[in-house]
Amino acid sequence: MFSVMKEIRFCYGHRLLNYSGKCRHLHGHNGLLEVTIEKESLDDLGMVTDFSDISKIVKKWVDEELDHKLILNEKDPIIAAMNEHDQPYITTKENPTAETIAKLVYEHCREKGLPVSKIGLWETTTSKATYCG
Repeated sequence: MFSVMKEIRFCYGHRLLNYSGKCRHLHGHNGLLEVTIEKESLDDLGMVTDFSDISKIVKKWVDEELDHKLILNEKDPIIAAMNEHDQPYITTKENPTAETIAKLVYEHCREKGLPVSKIGLWETTTSKATYCG
């Protein structure tokens, strides 16, 4: 099995509903995504996939959809204020944990035909969540 991994950095904010720890408050992270692609064999150029293709599919989407936005649970009451003040956000059905965000990126990759095997999201320099479909 061959694999390649591309790192993508972005900034985001979030908070967790029904949580008693400090992540119940609005706060931000400098996230680091690890996008891992695996294949049984290499292409005609001797690659799993070109790193620039990963950037075209994933980095572009992350920059447009996640970077410098709040990622909120769709039931978060702050959404009304976000709309009132024309602030950018996206919603998830679950709490926007690092695990949920990793899954969101994984699903986007799969929808775009990228054979991703694993997404890791470093929420801090010492805390990482991983989603493997």
